[in-house]
Amino acid sequence: MPNSDLLPSLLYKINENQLALEAAIMELTNWVEQRGSAEVADNVRGALEAIDRNEEFIKMTLAVLMTPEEL
Repeated sequence: MPNSDLLPSLLYKINENQLALEAAIMELTNWVEQRGSAEVADNVRGALEAIDRNEEFIKMTLAVLMTPEEL
């Protein structure tokens, strides 16, 4: 398998990791907020918005990259 064939799979796995980290960070954010640090929680949510903004583009691009090329 050529290295170029590995790129879409690699990017897919990196995206999965990114989404898992986002979920874990949100859990911690909720925990922090419940303990009275609403400002910190809001700051974290603001930083995580970039992941949400880019998610659809990443999914669409990965779908294109993973579509087999026709001969």
